[in-house]
Amino acid sequence: MATPKTALTAAALATATTGMVLTTAPAQAAPSQVTQAKSVAHRLIPNAAQYKAFSKIVEHESGWNITARNSFSGAYGLVQALPGSKMASAGSDWKTNPATQIKWGLNYMNSRYGSPVGAWAFWQAHGWY
Repeated sequence: MATPKTALTAAALATATTGMVLTTAPAQAAPSQVTQAKSVAHRLIPNAAQYKAFSKIVEHESGWNITARNSFSGAYGLVQALPGSKMASAGSDWKTNPATQIKWGLNYMNSRYGSPVGAWAFWQAHGWY
């Protein structure tokens, strides 16, 4: 009698091999929303290397979706602030304005890691920032 083979899901495999549970990928943002957010980020971060690092973090964290929410932690927005309400320090429109989220995220990266490049280096080493 043949033994049935059980296929592991990606989450089960990740849990089995790393002890970590994968969360679902960020919900896709509308293409126009992504274009708008990236345009704002380019204006606020004119240095190409810093923009590239910032962009890589945002791509991994939220997929450029300004309303992305981590259902496990509650982190919110482009840069996945935890709690999202922290971004109110950059503007009362933090829930819906990519410029406010980008300003807050850039300030966070600069104050904690020295720059977006520093934040990206940390993200690469740890899978979070």
